[in-house]
Amino acid sequence: MSTAMNFGGKSFTPRPPERGSFPLDHLGECKEFKETFMNCLKKTKFDSSVCREQSMDYLRCRMDRQLMTKEPLEKLGFKDLLDGKSTETHQQKNT
Repeated sequence: MSTAMNFGGKSFTPRPPERGSFPLDHLGECKEFKETFMNCLKKTKFDSSVCREQSMDYLRCRMDRQLMTKEPLEKLGFKDLLDGKSTETHQQKNT
């Protein structure tokens, strides 16, 4: 007697990774951002505080492509950078 496997019963619905999950970027969608961040780290002898803008851009890329759960960048420690950019943009428009 043989048993048949029935795969048609349940369907798979893709969803973003759970919090704390950091899947690999197999398609290289954020490779450019990763390389920029890594080059910054190498130039600064791995002082990550100098490379925060590159880090923020890399994480933003991953969130936009659902390679990690979307989080407000403020909660990820980039509030000061976001405040600074909005101030710079406002000053440039008024010049």
